[in-house]
Amino acid sequence: MGKRILVQRMGRGSPTFRSKPWIHPAPAKYPPPAPVTLRGRVVELVHDPGRWCPLAKIVLENGVEFYTVAAEGMYVGQVIKIGPDAEPVNGNILPLGKIPEGTQIFNIEIRPGDGGKLARAPGSYAIVVGRTGNKTIVQLPSGKVKELPNDARATIGIPAGGGRLEKPLLKAGNAYHKWKVKAHKWPRVRGVAMNAVSHPHGGGSHQSPSFPTTVAREAPPGQKVGHIAARQTGRKKR
Repeated sequence: MGKRILVQRMGRGSPTFRSKPWIHPAPAKYPPPAPVTLRGRVVELVHDPGRWCPLAKIVLENGVEFYTVAAEGMYVGQVIKIGPDAEPVNGNILPLGKIPEGTQIFNIEIRPGDGGKLARAPGSYAIVVGRTGNKTIVQLPSGKVKELPNDARATIGIPAGGGRLEKPLLKAGNAYHKWKVKAHKWPRVRGVAMNAVSHPHGGGSHQSPSFPTTVAREAPPGQKVGHIAARQTGRKKR
């Protein structure tokens, strides 16, 4: 009898496949919206394991503390502003309706008050393209153009840590720890390289997935591998 396959063990959610919550400083999100513009000071730049981008701890003049994705060039002691009357300079947080066209922004809210969802990866940024009514048109890092509410907030600049991909991993141990903090199982063995008792694609005189590889979306975890509910596989007919 074979062992339970990877997708079965991942679905159970054991500590092997969970990220330890106590190693993360705090959620990176804006404070609740306020109608006034507040000044804040960057008191600390911290490393958040698994995020690949440093966080900035900011204390506002009303005593509110929050963590957000640090902008490139941000430093401890820097004074930033958050609100509708803030200047569109590096590190300030403004509503999209107040940001000039052509400005580089990141950590963009999809809905006003959600804390920031888009363009948070190190080195990525979006660009304000234009406006239509109560919507702002933003070009995301993927190139997709999206309309967002004018009241949704964003940070001016580029997320810090953009040179992360330029440093090679050099050894497998670094890759292991890289994915460990993100709750990813690594290394991930191919099913066709396993024995027949360990995976539906295993066994055989050569490595080839067993056919058919398309399985129903309602298939049980031990069977749900390959093309999940695929409409079409193989090359398209001319």
